[in-house]
Amino acid sequence: MKLWLGTGLLVGIILPNLIFAFEASLFDFKPKPKEDIGNAEDCFCKLNEEVDDCGCKIELIDRLNNYQIHPRINALVQKDYFRFIKLNLNKICQFWSDDARCSLKDCHVKACNQEDLPASFRNIINQQEIQIKKIKKDQAQGCEQTNPLGHINSSLSDESLKAFEDMKKYDDAQDNFCEPDDETHAQAEYLDLVLNPERFTGYKAPHAHKIWNSIYRENCFENTDRVAYGPEKNTCLEKRSFYRLVSGLHTSINIHLSARFLHKGVLDQPDVWGPNPEEFFKRFDPEKTNGLGPQWLKNLYFIYLVELRALAKVAPYLEKETFYAGRSQQEDEDTKKAVVDLLKIATTFQHHFNETNLFRGNPIEAKKLKEEFQIKFRNITRIMDCVGCDKCRLWGKVQTLALGTSLKILFSGKISSENQATKNLFQLSRTEIVALFNGFARLSNSIAEIENFRESVSKCKSKFKDQNLEL
Repeated sequence: MKLWLGTGLLVGIILPNLIFAFEASLFDFKPKPKEDIGNAEDCFCKLNEEVDDCGCKIELIDRLNNYQIHPRINALVQKDYFRFIKLNLNKICQFWSDDARCSLKDCHVKACNQEDLPASFRNIINQQEIQIKKIKKDQAQGCEQTNPLGHINSSLSDESLKAFEDMKKYDDAQDNFCEPDDETHAQAEYLDLVLNPERFTGYKAPHAHKIWNSIYRENCFENTDRVAYGPEKNTCLEKRSFYRLVSGLHTSINIHLSARFLHKGVLDQPDVWGPNPEEFFKRFDPEKTNGLGPQWLKNLYFIYLVELRALAKVAPYLEKETFYAGRSQQEDEDTKKAVVDLLKIATTFQHHFNETNLFRGNPIEAKKLKEEFQIKFRNITRIMDCVGCDKCRLWGKVQTLALGTSLKILFSGKISSENQATKNLFQLSRTEIVALFNGFARLSNSIAEIENFRESVSKCKSKFKDQNLEL
């Protein structure tokens, strides 16, 4: 009995310490040969430069984001207005039939029950149900009624209604860079972005590669793999910008997957989500990426500046929104104050991306180039419906919609040079606003994570240095 008690006591002391040591060392960078530390540092070699075609120092963006924007946007997207979004994750892939649905548990997305939603969302659902019932009732009555002789038929034929609907879609398409989901569709559901965070799910090659290959090879302006597109690339600014936006988005997603990686538990302990420096350096190490990894990281700052500029430009419009969710009056007021606070930082930034440099020159050529830009980006948003992992599909749709909304803000022509937007001319849906803030929050988080991975390398260097001194 004494031996058992002694063994139990020993296990009780050693096991928690062993688990703590496992968790403490789990997220450390562990390069194999000593020289790999230098290679890891090479990932960041371009982050002491200016953002291509923007003239803004990357270190300035780091300070702005990590100390001012990131804490604010991270708290903001936890609030009710921004955490719920209505999307259709069941749309059919338009490009290929083998959508390779992921069966892993971490790929699954759980939709919201109506009773879990704030009041404003439940009201929207009820109003939509009432409208659908009314339409069905009117249609049924219309079939039963007959027009008396000489009665003026003020109703519209199905062909006329479709023509008006097509005209509205055409008008919207002139501004939109995305193909938005139909929120009234039976398969569209409210999803909680906080309860379904973006992280590594295990969804990977070959199907994941097929998605990105289709984006780069078929929807960028040049038939290419994931090339770098530095400022020296011999192509026009619009085409360079398109590539950098896609590359920056791809980079951001890869950083998220590396920062929230699933580490398998030991000794019957649960799995742990946390950073995986080895995964990060595998994705951006110059030696493993044909020297392109550092430029990919740099492209992240390009898309960040584009979306930051969009927030600044649309600020007067957003400041007129109520951001009503309905769970609590105090939270709604806090949300509005937090939005205004964030927008103030965005508008006072002095080194914005200048969208007026794009689509200039010959008006006919510029219009044609912009239309091609829109078509290609809309195709990318459609490709998100081909992603086999539901959680990856959710965040792919949110982030491409965020970028598409940013492009709509910058290039619709309905916001003046003084950033004045009127609701008569310019409209954003609630889904677009939610996506815009959540997509920008993802970019902000990626830039903050880069600093964390840098620190991981720095600690590793110090550890090796101390070991060498001891020797």
